[in-house]
Amino acid sequence: MSGPQPFFVFPGTAGGYSFRMRYELVIFDNDGVLVDSEPLANRILAGYLTELGHPTTYEESVHDFMGSALHRVHDVVLRRTGRHLPAEFDDVYHARVFAAFERELTAVAGIAEVLEKLSADGVRFCVASSGSHRRIRLALRMTGLDRFFPEQHIFSAEDVGRGKPAPDLFLHAAAAMEVAPGRCAVVEDSPLGVRAAVAAGMDVYGFTAMTPAERLTDAAATALFAAHPELPALLH
Repeated sequence: MSGPQPFFVFPGTAGGYSFRMRYELVIFDNDGVLVDSEPLANRILAGYLTELGHPTTYEESVHDFMGSALHRVHDVVLRRTGRHLPAEFDDVYHARVFAAFERELTAVAGIAEVLEKLSADGVRFCVASSGSHRRIRLALRMTGLDRFFPEQHIFSAEDVGRGKPAPDLFLHAAAAMEVAPGRCAVVEDSPLGVRAAVAAGMDVYGFTAMTPAERLTDAAATALFAAHPELPALLH
């Protein structure tokens, strides 16, 4: 993968300066990056799996499933136990998660300011998530972040055949936004998402709020950050 292009400084108005972003597109993961949904979703997933006879702690859910599409949960349970999850699993899980979103969901601290800065700087961005379109839209609406993401800038694993860690979703988002993969930066908080971005030929910035830094480093993240105010400097 070729490295990102350097940024340049140009004379601005009134003696100031403006910075050219070295990326043409920033692709954000949704859960855990834009909205603080991972604690809610993994608490519900662990509880539901345990209820169905597959004992799972919150920590195990985060480790095994964070950043993945729901079909991965089915695949892992089947591989480990030889048993299929019930046909209604997805619907029940989503109903519980959506109810929790409506009661408790908030935006991740500092993300609105990052999106406002990118918008002011003329930098294009979108969201590409393992979640369903319904889940993404509900989360953005409940947190007020929907104002930053028009319909054509929202991409879901539902749009492609394979979810993360396959690169398909990120490549689909880049193609739809008409930007070459090498000119994209991805913001992710899960090893699966980092691996997907690397496989897509994109730089990826790992958010360590919930994931140990070494797991994102092992997945080959370009750089790490612990809080959103740190992100704009990394992207320039």
